[in-house]
Amino acid sequence: MPSRRHDSLVFTVVVSSIAALAAVPFAILMLLAGEGPSVVIASLFALLPVGPLVACYLWLDRYEPEPRSLLVTALAWGAFVATMLAILVQGLGGWFADLTDEQSLAIVAPITEEATKGLFLVLLVIWKRQEFDGVLDGIVYAGFVGIGFAFTENILYLSAAYNGTDGSAPGGLAGLGVLFVVRCLASPFAHPLFTAFIGIGLGLALSSRSTLVRVLSPVVGYLLAVGLHAAWNGSTLVADGVGFLVGYALVMVPTFVSMVIIAIWVRSKERTILTRALDDAALRGLIARDDVRHVVDLRARRQARAFAHRHGGRVAADTMRDYQQAAVELGYLHHRVLRGTAPKNYEERGQMFVERMHAIRPRIAFPVPMVAGGRHR
Repeated sequence: MPSRRHDSLVFTVVVSSIAALAAVPFAILMLLAGEGPSVVIASLFALLPVGPLVACYLWLDRYEPEPRSLLVTALAWGAFVATMLAILVQGLGGWFADLTDEQSLAIVAPITEEATKGLFLVLLVIWKRQEFDGVLDGIVYAGFVGIGFAFTENILYLSAAYNGTDGSAPGGLAGLGVLFVVRCLASPFAHPLFTAFIGIGLGLALSSRSTLVRVLSPVVGYLLAVGLHAAWNGSTLVADGVGFLVGYALVMVPTFVSMVIIAIWVRSKERTILTRALDDAALRGLIARDDVRHVVDLRARRQARAFAHRHGGRVAADTMRDYQQAAVELGYLHHRVLRGTAPKNYEERGQMFVERMHAIRPRIAFPVPMVAGGRHR
């Protein structure tokens, strides 16, 4: 059976190719927006918040890690495809509708940017439905798309600030530094936060048995993303920047804190969901009951891999990881079966996971827990 890491190859190749094609005109656009050195400097500053943001989303994604190839693809889509499409649509809209810069910033930009970012999530649901299990996956994928989008957009804004072509003074490193504090330090979470509502909407739709929820939640999620984005952009136009400070304190910070709480709460439920599903799977003979703890408990999961590495090296640790990953996939699929929201091919996919686990199981061994008195159980 093909392993999960190869399941997303076609999707990754196609979307990555689209991103590569979009990167070419975008690179030309960035060079036209400013001199070469300013683009390089702006890129270095724009890159600084990317690492910490990526680390936060990877932490959220620990229970059922998404394929790294898809996460990188999400970054690339946000950085090149979504930004390029948004620029093209906004340019055409400004031409045909004769919109002012303020109207474009407060209305057109939120509508088009959230649509182009959200398009990746829609494609993922259509093409790689099995990689999108619920709300947490929606938040994670939306986060990576938003990080990529913000990175490229920040390059454009920081480059313009450095060159003094954005209407702000004084230009140079001073002008770039002021904008860096506002965009990269004070609000690096903005784009991931906006698009998270789309991810939540799609996640609710995929995990619900209600037809009404499946239809309305993605629409509501998109409208919330656009509304918050519009409020954020529009606040910069009020009272010479005072509106931005008020909006940041009263809207953005509370919304961001609420989203963090929601994400952590959803993540905390993952262990309960996985435990119940795999306990039921163990009753059906799909997995050994003693193995469940080494799958659902993150600390025990790490200890099992470390134990395998000590006794068999890197190959043994990778084999243990493959077994645990197959068990995790089986658990989430079985959870959806128990809820009545399983995909049409759930029997085929479930059999694939079980066969992978049974093929690997004779080649691994879990650490034996200690009992009182220091003896092995």
